[in-house]
Amino acid sequence: MRIVSAALYLALGAFASGPALAGDYDAVVELRDGDMRKLMFHEEPKDVPEAELVGADGGPVSLEAYRGDYVVLNFWATWCAPCKKEMPTLAALDAAMEDKPVEVVTVATARSAPQAIGRFFDEIGVDRLPQYRDPDQSFARSMAVLGLPITVILDPEGREIARLQGDAHWDSESAIAIAEALAARIGS
Repeated sequence: MRIVSAALYLALGAFASGPALAGDYDAVVELRDGDMRKLMFHEEPKDVPEAELVGADGGPVSLEAYRGDYVVLNFWATWCAPCKKEMPTLAALDAAMEDKPVEVVTVATARSAPQAIGRFFDEIGVDRLPQYRDPDQSFARSMAVLGLPITVILDPEGREIARLQGDAHWDSESAIAIAEALAARIGS
């Protein structure tokens, strides 16, 4: 009876602390603070559908180019006020992750003209993030993006491992610590 009770106690303790993502991201989850508490890690990585994105030059873009790195994938729109507030913090995270295997990728959803995207970035002083578009929102819909902004984190295999709904301070100590912890996982 004691063995059964001990096993039940351990199982309930594991359940109470929440399920761990395959690959054990528990140490990364512990780094969440402030806005990053909204960053929810999944129990299992989720496959990401093929993205038919358009680059600033009008050519096709694939997320395949980012395989091997963690990707902080942000969905936004030019009319989104929280996006305007959040975008400079994403640029700061991108700068902090320079030369590390973490990429910040931004995707404007809906009918955001390239000129409007360019003006948006110019107005907020962001010049280092990609200006990708999802003009028909097919990728956003396939990713269950129901509001903006939404940021998902993709693992080096291109699977979604975490999601944050709403805006956040991606240049916070917590966000940078999370990104650095993810970068440290590559090659370890």
